[in-house]
Amino acid sequence: MKVLKFGGTSVGSIESILSLKSIVESETQPVIVVVSALGGITDKLIAISQQALTGDEQYKEEFENIVKRHHHMVENIIKDETAKKALLGTLNDLFDQLRSIYYGVFLIHDLSAKTQATIVSYGERLSSHIVGTLIKNGKRMNSRDFIKTINKQGKHTLDTKLTNQLVKDTFATIDFNTTVPVVPGFISRDRDTNETTNLGRGGSDYTASIIAAALDADVLEIWTDVNGFMTADPRVIKSAYTINELSYIEAMELCNFGAKVVYPPTIYPVCVKNIPIKVKNTFNPSDPGTIIKDKIENDRKPIKGISSIKGTTLITVTGLSMVGVIGVNRRIFTALANNGISVFMVSQASSENSTSIGVRDEDADKAVETLNEEFAKEIKTGAMFPMHAESGLATIAIVGENMKHTPGIAGKLFGTLGRSGISVIACAQGASETNISFVVHSKYLRKSLNVLHDSFFLSEYKVLNLFVCGVGTVGGNLLQQIASQYQELADTRQLKLNVVGIASSHNAIFNREGLDLNNYKEQLKASEPSNISKMCKEVVGMNIFNSVFVDCTASSEVAELYQTFLEHNISVVTANKIAASAEYEKYAKLKETALRRGVKFLFETNVGAGLPIIGTINDLRNSGDKILKIEAVLSGTLNYIFNTIAADVPFSETVRLAKEEGYSEPDPRIDLCGKDVIRKLVILTREAGYRVEQSDVVKQLFMPDDFFEGSLEDFWKRLPSLDADFERRREILEKEKKRWRFVASMEKGKTKVSLEAVSEHHPFYGLEGSNNIVLLTTERYKEYPMLIQGYGAGAGVTAAGVFANIMSIANI
Repeated sequence: MKVLKFGGTSVGSIESILSLKSIVESETQPVIVVVSALGGITDKLIAISQQALTGDEQYKEEFENIVKRHHHMVENIIKDETAKKALLGTLNDLFDQLRSIYYGVFLIHDLSAKTQATIVSYGERLSSHIVGTLIKNGKRMNSRDFIKTINKQGKHTLDTKLTNQLVKDTFATIDFNTTVPVVPGFISRDRDTNETTNLGRGGSDYTASIIAAALDADVLEIWTDVNGFMTADPRVIKSAYTINELSYIEAMELCNFGAKVVYPPTIYPVCVKNIPIKVKNTFNPSDPGTIIKDKIENDRKPIKGISSIKGTTLITVTGLSMVGVIGVNRRIFTALANNGISVFMVSQASSENSTSIGVRDEDADKAVETLNEEFAKEIKTGAMFPMHAESGLATIAIVGENMKHTPGIAGKLFGTLGRSGISVIACAQGASETNISFVVHSKYLRKSLNVLHDSFFLSEYKVLNLFVCGVGTVGGNLLQQIASQYQELADTRQLKLNVVGIASSHNAIFNREGLDLNNYKEQLKASEPSNISKMCKEVVGMNIFNSVFVDCTASSEVAELYQTFLEHNISVVTANKIAASAEYEKYAKLKETALRRGVKFLFETNVGAGLPIIGTINDLRNSGDKILKIEAVLSGTLNYIFNTIAADVPFSETVRLAKEEGYSEPDPRIDLCGKDVIRKLVILTREAGYRVEQSDVVKQLFMPDDFFEGSLEDFWKRLPSLDADFERRREILEKEKKRWRFVASMEKGKTKVSLEAVSEHHPFYGLEGSNNIVLLTTERYKEYPMLIQGYGAGAGVTAAGVFANIMSIANI
């Protein structure tokens, strides 16, 4: 035979209770059905009792709402009029009793524990009558006749021996061929006083387990509103999935740490008898659910699930008198136990001068008071300090019996949290190695759960969460590339690039679950106006794991945000040259912060668009090589101008063509003054290991300084005046078989930019269009310098370079 327990959600609606009927009636073997109160009714009963206690007459209306709900349920599910009439009569008798109890509480303003236990018992008493009438051959039984408790230190605990005998005697009289017993869960009766008691919140599971163990059932089925135990809370982690099998120990650990699928005491009675527990979904009965049993075959996963407890307070008991003194911890736990305070986590330093204990927030004040009283003498003499309590915390546990067979789990756990900027306040691990528990600030709970779920491969995919700032040519291309590659990366790399934020110059949109890249432009237009400050606050405030801020702008204001993002463990990938070429101290601080926080600050596209220049320099240095000299043509705009100039195409015309073709900035003076090349040279020199500022670069420009002053209109008017001189010099170059190149160079830390004439044998001579070229002379590449050449401009290749930086973070 089997025992089926149906929770509050399983009897809470017409749809669910009819599903219960179908499940029970489809069984081919004998069953016992245990039911909870209708979903939410127990909480309502408690709330109404508090209203009555305080003299609030509103309790009457709330009580009548409960009556109406049960009547509505009966009217819609019981079709036989005779049965319906009899059931409503029974329910109304119970409601009359309960109404009288509430009225008594209201009149005398007193609510004893005994009265409260009686009140809450009505939830299951009512629901069991409904289910007993609904299902075929149903027979409602009174669990108070065979579930007995004993009062120990003010708490009602199960009298196991007596209960087991009574269960056996009671069900020995049942003909299971013609009867389906329906038992109200949760409620019990004191063996000595005969008063109504209960087994605690979630006690209906416990009732079912007690009966299953006493009768040696084949299986205990817990029917609820989820498919089973999940790898994590699906409300927090969307990629969480159902765990097919758990051991009793793993299930117990998960239950104790917040997984509310099964009431923790449920597991022990059936575990002793080696009776499996199945967790099934009333709303999806065809799903296999989770099975809990003694041994799991072919189980290779080190981690089975992640669970958590919100509202944690950590109390630290500390003092020099604790070192080497036997019995301090006994006093701590005895004092707390005597006052009914449960401790769910303990962490003690090996020096023995402090012990930290985790309690629920609601027990914190009482726990502090209790311990201060227990150690009052020691505190008075200074041998111990007053209790220190820290609230606003959460406790997380990773659970899995195979952890003890897998070296490095703890290292991976703390390394993953550290890289995400999450500090562990306290931790505990037992010698059995089935549970590693740790405490973090509550604000990091969601982030901790997500990053651990992803890190331990409990989810199918690794997720990288992207904030993209700038949707112009580069940003727009990047988003297109991400959209086109999304499915390919998911299929072949198990990687999800989740764009959770997109910002333009005036608007921003955010969604931690991911934005639809097919219509982000429309979403931006329809969004509320935004600014730099709001965007920063949103990115940091989202506090999302594995996050990367991607800057596709040229904004100095956006560049100023990098330090904040890195400090909050948000990696930065940027095509914006301002930060890396700013004052050396700012650049160095960004690099140091990224290293210290375990995140990335990447800016490959600052020089050469998609060319692997910075990455190559870093690889050379990291392998022990030293960069001695850099020679480079780094301006696609200037290269285009000096490749285009000819007898019939004067200098002024090449500048105009560069603007029309989109090679130059709208104000071409930004390119002609060499500022962009100077920034790039500074970045390369710094990455090569030298300290340099923009002001250190020697500038040998090819235009008079006064051309960079005044209005843009004046510039265009005056520009043709340079044509004759350029043409004269160009003719000389042509005769000498040379070409102009605007060269950026560094030799042993000394930097210079200048317009140089290169011969036909020079590597720079044949450089076409807007291409870039870099020559690296190093201690290893001294005789034959390393050459990197290719497209050095263009939105597509720049976006591809940014994409490559993002992928390098995903590969960590």
